[in-house]
Amino acid sequence: MNTSTFRTAVVHTPNGPGSIEIISVPVVRPGPGQVRVGIAGAPVNPVDLGVADGFFHTIGLIDQPEYTGLGWEFAGTVLDAGPGVDLEIGTRVAGMVGGFDRDYGTYAEQVVVPVAGLAVVPDGLDLITASTVPVNGLAAVQMLDLLGDAPADSHRLLVTGAAGAVGGYLLALAPERGWEVTGLARPEDEEFVRSLGVRFASHAEPGWDAVADAASLQERALEVVRDGGRFVGVKPNAVPATERGISVSAVETRPDGARLSDLLVRAASGGLPARVHSVVPLDSASDAHRAVAAGGVRGRYVLAP
Repeated sequence: MNTSTFRTAVVHTPNGPGSIEIISVPVVRPGPGQVRVGIAGAPVNPVDLGVADGFFHTIGLIDQPEYTGLGWEFAGTVLDAGPGVDLEIGTRVAGMVGGFDRDYGTYAEQVVVPVAGLAVVPDGLDLITASTVPVNGLAAVQMLDLLGDAPADSHRLLVTGAAGAVGGYLLALAPERGWEVTGLARPEDEEFVRSLGVRFASHAEPGWDAVADAASLQERALEVVRDGGRFVGVKPNAVPATERGISVSAVETRPDGARLSDLLVRAASGGLPARVHSVVPLDSASDAHRAVAAGGVRGRYVLAP
């Protein structure tokens, strides 16, 4: 085994799942405030499909002259620590990387990241499951930050895509902010939605005080918000135009070690619906992308380097 390099999945010329390649790159020592983590699991996210397809290159968010890395979140163990870091080697951690324009991501055997964005994985939570929490869990709590606490007289919140990863976290977390939550999903997902203690709908009539649009319905979701209500989406690069006095915003998920620590504790206790569909090797990244693109999967594909 070559300890001076590691394997990572990239795209040189983005053109869908078939353009994903596995290459070897040099190991990088962590700098001040950084750690190098050996990755146990890295989930596939819809945004990864957009990177491999070239969408984010087209709109100018990626400008990598040679190749672009894939993957946003991970869990694993600390292999090396830079100056000023007090995490011990072998500590189990989870986290995410931010930004599109980078030469490698978490589809890799290891990653160097700032320690401030990491959280220690609690005992009782396996690393594969922990790896599914950072991006979607932080997206949910940061969407709720944008929505704010529910006013006493206007607290009806509709969550679209309620059976998906972000949607499921919103169902679990939004009631703590005072929202009376209804999850919008397909009829076959009713049992899951109701299992989180919220209401279920397969069709949304207009008049909601707020909509958290985890399904990226965009203008269709905005239509059901009442005049003067609130809308939070998940596409910061495509925020719908405001209308009828509605407050419109979109989350741009960013690393947050402290918030992630709380989310991992909740997942370990069963308070968050962390769901793994399948664990596949790094070499099968293309196949995992095709499966996610096909849709209909409840739970995450996780790459295990």
